Amino acid sequence: MISSGRQVMSNLEESGFARVGITAAKGKAHLDPLLERIQADESLPALARELFAAQAKEYAQLQAQIDTVDARLIAWHRADECSRRLTKIPGVGPIGAVLLTMKTPEPELFRSGRQFAAWIGLTPKDHSTAGKVRLGGITRAGDQGLRSVLVVGATTVIQHAQRGGRPSPWLSELLKRKSPKLAAVALANKMARIAWKLMVTGENYAAKAASTALAGAA
Repeated sequence: MISSGRQVMSNLEESGFARVGITAAKGKAHLDPLLERIQADESLPALARELFAAQAKEYAQLQAQIDTVDARLIAWHRADECSRRLTKIPGVGPIGAVLLTMKTPEPELFRSGRQFAAWIGLTPKDHSTAGKVRLGGITRAGDQGLRSVLVVGATTVIQHAQRGGRPSPWLSELLKRKSPKLAAVALANKMARIAWKLMVTGENYAAKAASTALAGAA
């Protein structure tokens, strides 16, 4: 549903507006004012305004459905003890916590946090040859939705660090060696491993104990 909403918004922003000479900055925040401009612009052909209005109506309907689903997920999250604990992990918001809780089978079925991260699809491809270890992009196996949410959360943590936040020593060193994109995948992997540890043990996340939790999740 979310991907459908993004597709409609993309169609509105790119495929139609530019062709009639109307442009605006990309992003959801700029869409409603743009639609209002279009409907008020009588220099546009009536058919063009009618088509844009139809797409805008479809987008509004999808957005309403997304808002309803989000509200239900947030209500479920607030009522679930494990989901609430998982949001303490930096980068794991309510939606990520809900997906981790809902989509994960019995966490005890996984031998380690590393295996859990691999199940999600956050393990790099192994291109090692002749004794040299070379890890490429992630395998794309596993749960795409859960993987995407964790990577987006990790990207947010990295962006905050780059804007002057106070990243952990581990993340600071990682950003010195890796591009933000690769660092986000590595951080998402770490987030998944810590989440597995917390789900298995029932413990709460504590920043100072994160390294210990990760070591146990390995």
